[in-house]
Amino acid sequence: METITLRELREAVHGELLGDFRGEDTPITGAESDNRRIKPGNVFFAFRGEKADGHRFVKAALAAGASGAVVSEDPDEYMPGKFYVKVQDTLLAAGDLARAYRRRFAIPVVAVTGSVGKTTMKDMIYAVLSERFCTLRTEANFNNNIGVPRTILRLDRGTQMAVVEMGMNHFGEIDYLVHIAQPTCAVITNIGEAHIGNLGGKKENIFKAKCEIFGGLAEGGLAVMNGDDAYLRTLREDREKQEKFHFAWVGESRDCTFRAVHIEDTLQDAVQFTMETPDGSFPVKVPALGRHMIYPALTAAAIGMHYGMTAKEIAAGIAHYVPTAMRMETVRLPEGIIVYNDTYNANPQSMKAGLLTLSHTKGQRHVAVLGDMMELGDAEERLHREVGRAAAEGNIDTLITVGRAAGWIADEAERRGLADVRICHSREEAEPVLRALLGPETVFYFKASHAMALEKLAAYTADMAKSVYGDL
Repeated sequence: METITLRELREAVHGELLGDFRGEDTPITGAESDNRRIKPGNVFFAFRGEKADGHRFVKAALAAGASGAVVSEDPDEYMPGKFYVKVQDTLLAAGDLARAYRRRFAIPVVAVTGSVGKTTMKDMIYAVLSERFCTLRTEANFNNNIGVPRTILRLDRGTQMAVVEMGMNHFGEIDYLVHIAQPTCAVITNIGEAHIGNLGGKKENIFKAKCEIFGGLAEGGLAVMNGDDAYLRTLREDREKQEKFHFAWVGESRDCTFRAVHIEDTLQDAVQFTMETPDGSFPVKVPALGRHMIYPALTAAAIGMHYGMTAKEIAAGIAHYVPTAMRMETVRLPEGIIVYNDTYNANPQSMKAGLLTLSHTKGQRHVAVLGDMMELGDAEERLHREVGRAAAEGNIDTLITVGRAAGWIADEAERRGLADVRICHSREEAEPVLRALLGPETVFYFKASHAMALEKLAAYTADMAKSVYGDL
């Protein structure tokens, strides 16, 4: 963060300066809501959360070197030489500060949302843009009303591009975030059923919520859309948006501006295809598994070319892509054993895509370990059963389910002919099952919503393989 003054902070958050402190030219060099991460010169935002109230940590933050704090209640006492700015809501104040701070930087900002693959998309765009530009991106998947301001406040004078991921569970959330980030480019990965339980159980509502991203997109800005998605394709008929923004369409469909052809998605360490663009065609190799990886590669290319990058730079950037941890993270072990740790989160689309990747992986036995998918509302049983059908139709030898809702995955897979289905009610119950299945050239795929913590089972399986067969 570039240095701002207390006066600029107070004006941005519409706050009241408490006590006798009057040094409004006091420099502020960063903003933080975790007192353990405070650096000298930071301002501490006292957020109220479900589990903790940041006001309890104001004194600790100031003692650690913070110049002052943004609070929503008067402190018991004022620490000498420290400022206190009072606002109605400290979380909204952080957003207000980030919105004002963003206006300092006349740089392209790419906003990424969608039902599936936001983090993968963000990381791929970052990989491509970084071939030419000094690029900032959202850390991990800090994509909410805390994470987006945190990303924006990391901009500095050396930043040439920024890629900001935006998540949502309810209407209005994307609209709020996009007015903080003020993007020049908007990306919607797809429209799926993630969080459908929070949006009236209707996919149409997910589409409407994701399209809030257009409300903050600069006029004339670039909109990169999945041209194979039925809902997003309807934007082609939206005359108002077509006139206001520049659209690029990516996918396999013939009318896509950036199109993938001659796709090889059965390789063991990559996806290869020919990318057709308005400026010609060139071969691309994505160092990740799954046919769905064509979409982030095509999208990154569309954005890169829009900002003047060459085909050579784009192909190199795609080749340098590195996935975020627990996003189809591949652990190769002795005796040809492979563990796919895809456990950061889950929804029906991503789970079915992962099963397809598992099916295409060479091995003597293919084991899918699937847990509950959250926030599906009244569609919970139907969508879990869809995954069970996909497991039965794939090249899956053994299905292990963990949790209550995952029982529907198991039931549907059995109904459709998958012979070896093991139902576990907890991670601990699954451990001996995995131990019994361990053997040479066994491929394990782990996937569930983050709350299920199946990464612990993935780590258990990898550690078990190392203890039996040694390290590579």
